Amino acid sequence: MKGGWVYIVTNKRDGILYTGVTSDIGRRASEHRDGTYSGFTKRYGLKRLVYMERHEEIESAIARETRIKKWPRSWKVRLIHEFNTDWDDLCETLNQ
Repeated sequence: MKGGWVYIVTNKRDGILYTGVTSDIGRRASEHRDGTYSGFTKRYGLKRLVYMERHEEIESAIARETRIKKWPRSWKVRLIHEFNTDWDDLCETLNQ
């Protein structure tokens, strides 16, 4: 069985946050950048991948996403700061 990824995208440093889950982080990051699907992330221009974590099982990734979505914003910001201090766009590192 394929694993999964929990990720957070934003529009700018300390901007609007969206937490999602996917089995293919490269494809999903490209979809966000290209605005492939209409909805929240396209409406607010959330294209910058600032956080991602790998899970061996998609079910654990889904459970983790559900927990993170319930967190206060300050916890999500702290998570990003610990993982990606400068809020760099991690899409650049996916194909290396």
